[in-house]
Amino acid sequence: MIDFYYAPTPNGWKVAIMLAETGVAHRTNLMDLPKGDQFSSWFKAISPNAKIPAIVDHGADGGAQSVFESGAILLYLAEKTGRFGPTTPRQRAAFNEWLFWQASNQGPMAGQLSHFVNYAPADETYSRARYKGEFERSLAVLDARLAGRDYVFEDYSIADMMAFPWAFIAKPLGVSLDAFSNVTAWRQRIKARPAVRAAINHHKDKQFSDTASADQNTVLFNQSAEHLRS
Repeated sequence: MIDFYYAPTPNGWKVAIMLAETGVAHRTNLMDLPKGDQFSSWFKAISPNAKIPAIVDHGADGGAQSVFESGAILLYLAEKTGRFGPTTPRQRAAFNEWLFWQASNQGPMAGQLSHFVNYAPADETYSRARYKGEFERSLAVLDARLAGRDYVFEDYSIADMMAFPWAFIAKPLGVSLDAFSNVTAWRQRIKARPAVRAAINHHKDKQFSDTASADQNTVLFNQSAEHLRS
């Protein structure tokens, strides 16, 4: 049994998709991020960065195994199940390139854009423009990768699960996919999968409310080192 620590965010969806696709036995532990569940001492012992998603695999060899960071979790689950991951050293190197690209480029740029679109004061025009441009640049990279192929690799994999959630919400972030035809077709292809639809609807009613904004919530936003030390 796996304990899955989750909130309905793009990063949470990544692992929710993998769990739905593989059918691994798990129980979802819903985290109330605006209230600060992620800063609980027990959760920081699982996820030192105080972020979701995280898992604890109680059936791991040698005893319970905790894993934090979405890319690390997806790799762990791919190895555990033998599905949706690399099978050779050469494949593994290529997989890692795209997993790290998502974790260090597409995800952070889209996440910052989401913050300035949804939660920051409305006068942050420079920040919005900067991160919109960076997110669009990441979409161009993905679009080029998808030229002549249905998925990031030959078959559907954890690389697609990593990149899909932020592309899925491009429109609410004010970014059109009209210029990215390969991404548009790929997005529709991934979205059509039953496990993906189930994952993005998982606890959908618990998404952040309109009151979770930077000027109203000092737990979720405007964090400092003291949040981790407390």
